[in-house]
Amino acid sequence: MKLILRSDRKGLGKRGDIVEVSEGFARNFLLPKGHALKATDGAVSQAGAMRRARDLRDAHDRESAQTVASALVAKTIVIAVKAGAEGRLFGSVTAGDVAAAVESQANVALDRKKLHVDHV
Repeated sequence: MKLILRSDRKGLGKRGDIVEVSEGFARNFLLPKGHALKATDGAVSQAGAMRRARDLRDAHDRESAQTVASALVAKTIVIAVKAGAEGRLFGSVTAGDVAAAVESQANVALDRKKLHVDHV
């Protein structure tokens, strides 16, 4: 069954994408939950508008991220935590800790919900 996604679905596609799924998955999950709608001729043109809006939002997000990255690239952010004699931490440093340190030391506000911190 061809559907147009109304929201981003991990492993399936992004908002505005036209996807082919099984009828059971469409009927029992995607359609009742409002995550998709049937791909009629009118809906396909609406999907194009959704994709254009998504592309504009992604471009804006990318531009904002590049601005933040250029502001942070020359900065050194220090997070004070307790450590043992061997240098091992007592506890952990969370994404919220990193966001708070960046905000207080570099005056850059980060969205704590979308923050992903790689282990170093």
